[in-house]
Amino acid sequence: MRRGKRINAALVLTAARIAAIPVIMALLLTDTPGGRWWAAGVYLVAAATDSLDGWLARSRGQVSVAGAFLDPLADKLLVSAALVALLEIDLIGAWAVIIIIAREFAVTGLRLVALSEGLIIPASRLGKAKTVSQNLAILAIMAPHAWPWINDPLLYVALVLTVLSGVYYFQMARRRLFAQKAPSIGMTGDP
Repeated sequence: MRRGKRINAALVLTAARIAAIPVIMALLLTDTPGGRWWAAGVYLVAAATDSLDGWLARSRGQVSVAGAFLDPLADKLLVSAALVALLEIDLIGAWAVIIIIAREFAVTGLRLVALSEGLIIPASRLGKAKTVSQNLAILAIMAPHAWPWINDPLLYVALVLTVLSGVYYFQMARRRLFAQKAPSIGMTGDP
């Protein structure tokens, strides 16, 4: 490493979030003593790195193409893996998992199509609220606690925000992506 060049801490945090996924799944899916508590702790730390890595990248001038690709991928993998593991141990219904994962695929696809048309769809407050609500619901379901009645309300809030934020992103991109393109001059036969 050259002198004066800083390690891209944001990328390290993003990579750590991805590396936490098999740890969380192993803790949930094996009979590890206190496994659900440990999984919740690792999940909490991993989810907290989501905001931190973006802040670090911006504050240090280390925003990169790799980070722009890996950060949202890490988020989606973390949430999806946790949901699938919770589904496997019968702590969440398949219908809820499908709604959340389907929205993530749909919005990611929308962003890719938008990008190919030169349109960048930034994260919205609703999208950020969705992420927070999903993380809270996953943590509540994951960690065994004395208030199991809180799990369903947190999950329903997360599901509502998941759907609303997905609809919002499609509405935001609708005019631009589904507008009819003007024909090229050479293609219409006009001089």
